[in-house]
Amino acid sequence: MGQPVAPAREPGGLAGHLDGFVRAVREAGIPVGISQAVDAAEILTVVDLLDREQLRHGLAAVLLQRAAQRDAYDVLFDLWWPLGDRPAPDAEDGEAGETGQPTLDVPDDAALAELMRAQLLELLADGDPEALRRFARDAVDLLGQGQPTPSGQSYFSYRVMRALSPDTLVAQLLAGLLGGGERGGLAEQVARQTVRDRLAAFRTAVEAEVRRRTAAEKGRDRVAKNAVRPLADQVDFLRAQSADLAELRRSVAPLARRLAVRLSARRRMGREGRLDFRKTVRASLGTGGVPVVTHHRPRKVHKPELVVLCDVSGSVAGFSHFTLMLTQALREHFTGVRAFAFVDSTDEVTRFFTPGVDVADAIARMGREAQVVGFDGHSDYGTALEVFADRWASAVGPKTSLLVLGDGRTNYRQPGVPVLAGLVGKARSAHWLNPEPRRLWGSGDSAAERYGEVIDMVECRNAAQLADFVTTL
Repeated sequence: MGQPVAPAREPGGLAGHLDGFVRAVREAGIPVGISQAVDAAEILTVVDLLDREQLRHGLAAVLLQRAAQRDAYDVLFDLWWPLGDRPAPDAEDGEAGETGQPTLDVPDDAALAELMRAQLLELLADGDPEALRRFARDAVDLLGQGQPTPSGQSYFSYRVMRALSPDTLVAQLLAGLLGGGERGGLAEQVARQTVRDRLAAFRTAVEAEVRRRTAAEKGRDRVAKNAVRPLADQVDFLRAQSADLAELRRSVAPLARRLAVRLSARRRMGREGRLDFRKTVRASLGTGGVPVVTHHRPRKVHKPELVVLCDVSGSVAGFSHFTLMLTQALREHFTGVRAFAFVDSTDEVTRFFTPGVDVADAIARMGREAQVVGFDGHSDYGTALEVFADRWASAVGPKTSLLVLGDGRTNYRQPGVPVLAGLVGKARSAHWLNPEPRRLWGSGDSAAERYGEVIDMVECRNAAQLADFVTTL
């Protein structure tokens, strides 16, 4: 097995090295408490430190809580616990070995790449993950070097993948795995999946080796900040890609349940319902007519009504997509969820979010059919609020929770603060979730600070902040 580099030069030795790794994991957005850090130190005493994969899985078992955190963790582990340097080859060795750079007598880079492609084909067919990792190190060393920079030699994974073109080996790998058998059926599906997994493993090994070499030249902390992709719940809504939104969908349902509980309209009658007079009098007969114990009817917890006003202009597209997913999920917990979308006009879009409908399809249909653009397609909060107040004044009442979603940027048009204040005054509760950083509120055409004077304005840049809002609501 590949051996991790001994962290002898780390302050505090192995303990200091582990502390640095735990800090990096925490800075990547993975919550790691003191007890988990202590457990990680305990892991070092029970696993074989020379078995790199055993160490990887052991630390992951105590530091991670969700499968979605694994990709970020693996990147950091490869930086803090890289494969160890190998000793130089013996002088009499004339071929490429596991212990040094290949000494291939080839006329040019093209011939070298072709020889390495043949070797890669054999390794992919064998499926030995450790051999693939060793080959990835050689490939980066021989094929991944770019032009030197003032800070040192640069390595690039795309140069390796371009030279070896492993995706073009799929047909040969399939033929080898199937052994001349008939194509089609379960056997071919299994073989294709095996090929995909091995190619992905090789690609991951190349990227990890490039990061290791870059970290050695430019510093581990610097590389970690750029290499680790933010977790899905920490991706800014305004920068979210389709893959991020797909991951966020899995967090919508639990957030919707928690938000529904927080916004539930509960009658303020203590912990129990109204007094059950007849049952109380009947029970008092056993105590001489003295009602020592009172009985109450079961308290009814009513599902609240919710009105969502969502900005769907292009500047907040990622945020509006997520919030409409949240609106769809909230319909399961509220008696009446009414959704309204606006750009420079407002239209009710509840009809597009029927139970069971795919959110992407609903949003696409809303874009075609909803009357949310009345003039030029640029955000006009003042006009949108006035249209809502004129056409759906009865939508907001004493039992209604009002939720406004948008960045509050008015394109220097009238913000309509008095109209919003009137809606807030009629609602049971009102909150505004803003996807922009708080430091930008009030800058340029942002009216967020003015809106914040009449409604609870909350910074909500990612799913983690939304979860915090729900928790503290």
